[in-house]
Amino acid sequence: MGVKDQREGPDEPPPKGAAASSSGARERILEAAYRLFSRHGIHAVGIERVISEADVAKATLYHHFASKDALVLAFLELREERWTYGWLKGEVERRAADPAQRALAVFDTFDEWFHRPHFEGCSFINTLLEVSDRDNPIHKQTEHHLAVLRGILESYAEQAGASDPQETGYQLQTLAMGSIVSASRGDVDAARRARPLVASLLASSR
Repeated sequence: MGVKDQREGPDEPPPKGAAASSSGARERILEAAYRLFSRHGIHAVGIERVISEADVAKATLYHHFASKDALVLAFLELREERWTYGWLKGEVERRAADPAQRALAVFDTFDEWFHRPHFEGCSFINTLLEVSDRDNPIHKQTEHHLAVLRGILESYAEQAGASDPQETGYQLQTLAMGSIVSASRGDVDAARRARPLVASLLASSR
């Protein structure tokens, strides 16, 4: 996926020249969509803006993506690849060599992310709120990506010794999503505030 240094934030732009060295127009379109959708949401960004940012013809975009919805779905897949696995999971496991500390390290990682000048929030949460119809393929795909994240948190709960990792994973995700939303409204210390709650949850879950 061309993952960036895992210590970079997920909202950092690709290195200079990355688009020019990509394998083709599809990659340029997807990179443009990634930058725009992650920062501004999917409804605020029209196809024309993606076309302009990617410097391609409209026909080229529709050759690779049959509709805006198809482009959004591809963006969500790339977001999981880069944000969930390439950045969050990679950074947490870099920070916490001891698996028992990884659930806490999620919130340490969030704290650094929240304090970045270009913190953009969670694209999965944002998209879920923008597309409220649960039968919509975009909504369903977003639910899937959030379930993947919950699965990672569940594995960290198990590594921390939780007697019911699944339930603890749900609880960790509630705290994680709450801290992201709080940071999005300006409380950049939200992860620090949540961390003691996480420690207490893990202690009581054993």
